[in-house]
Amino acid sequence: MSLSSALSTAQSIFNNTGIQTGVASKNIANAQNANYVRRSAVLTTGGNGSLVVAIERSQNQALYRQTIESSSLYSGQQILLSGLEEVKSLMGGNDYETSPSAIIANLRNNLQTWASKPSETTVGATVISTAVDLANSLNTASDQLQAIRKRADDDIKQGVEELNKLLAQFEIANNRVKQETAVGANPNDALDERETLLKQIAEIVGVTTLSRENNDLVLYTTEGTVLFETVPRPVTFAPTVAYGATTTGNGVYIDGVAVKAGVGPETNAKGSIQALLQLRDDVVPVYQSQMDEIARGLIMAFAETDQTVVPPAPAILAPGLFTWDLGTIPAANMVEPGLAARIKVNPLVIPPSGNPMLIRDGGINGVNYVVNTTASTGFSDLLNKYDDAFEVRIDFAASTQVGGKLDLQSFAADSIGWLEMLRSTATSATENKLAMLSRATDAYSSETGVSLDEELSLLLDIEQSYKAAAKLMSTVDTMMQALLEAAS
Repeated sequence: MSLSSALSTAQSIFNNTGIQTGVASKNIANAQNANYVRRSAVLTTGGNGSLVVAIERSQNQALYRQTIESSSLYSGQQILLSGLEEVKSLMGGNDYETSPSAIIANLRNNLQTWASKPSETTVGATVISTAVDLANSLNTASDQLQAIRKRADDDIKQGVEELNKLLAQFEIANNRVKQETAVGANPNDALDERETLLKQIAEIVGVTTLSRENNDLVLYTTEGTVLFETVPRPVTFAPTVAYGATTTGNGVYIDGVAVKAGVGPETNAKGSIQALLQLRDDVVPVYQSQMDEIARGLIMAFAETDQTVVPPAPAILAPGLFTWDLGTIPAANMVEPGLAARIKVNPLVIPPSGNPMLIRDGGINGVNYVVNTTASTGFSDLLNKYDDAFEVRIDFAASTQVGGKLDLQSFAADSIGWLEMLRSTATSATENKLAMLSRATDAYSSETGVSLDEELSLLLDIEQSYKAAAKLMSTVDTMMQALLEAAS
């Protein structure tokens, strides 16, 4: 080996170790950065030793796609479970102690006590108090359910705004990747930034990707709608100011195509928007309809009958203990939207201005509806009839998802069962999807993340290379000195 080639080799080693040290140092500095992908210097052998020709990222596209999809699924499932937990809390939590089902049981117990002591006005007042509690619980539940829908609508608005902002940032990062790839520069930092944005986008809406020339990336929703191609596609949503039982929320549109809501307790929603649409437009409205049907059942159970009508003429009914703003008997076998928010106890029976004994005797709607015409203090037939009415099967609307021919108390209990089934299934699904996300994230991290042990070991190897180059330079220096001395 000539002195010139030895000098060239040493210089090559110094250049390589400098680049390798810089790469290793950057890896170590980002060891705790979940959005950083490990770099490595690629060496090739040349005429005067090795040469660093590229800085590569430790990519694994299959694992990355799995991580993105798992993130979308978990985000949607978590949103749905959170909404179901909020609905459950309206009913009193784990024991559902403030649910209509629980208060109906209390009302029946008080009715039975009053039927055994029909002359006791204090017991009658207790029945009225329990009825007021029941009506108030339905009113509150209805109001809070609509508040949940409003919050979901607000969250959709925030999600759409965040998605549009991320897509705008994605365009900038994607253009950097394309430009740096096209000119042969190092696009690794831009790729990290772009992948970080893609993770955030996937938490809002499910995405699939298509790579094109110069690392250009096209984004599609999991439903096949173009989300980004060279420029972001518009994501639009018109929020609703207020929600009631009859309110229909507006849809979310990506490039003019409506986003579908998630389906089922183990929801197929990918990203938060689909889950929020499911909560706002499906889960909560169905539960609202169940509350409305309970309210209808209560009005029917305590309805008064016109005593002047002689069979076979059809009976004439009017609201008794429970009534609502229209003051009529709601239509059978169909949901009256918002009835739970409008039901109330008839003020004619509420003490001190009202008379609870109108429940025992009849006559809330006038003399034609009086049953205890002799004003007997021991009369309990009507109270027993109201108690039995809780076990009379009536047709509940199929749209409630627990409908059919059921008695009122069973329907109220089945409503709680329906909610608990959804919540329990969603809880298990959330745990499973979190485990899937954790496995995917760990697998991707092990492939692309920074291992401090490996980086420190690499630095020791680089140090040895540097020492060898330094030794070579020292030897060349000694030989040059000897050569100069000989020449002089």
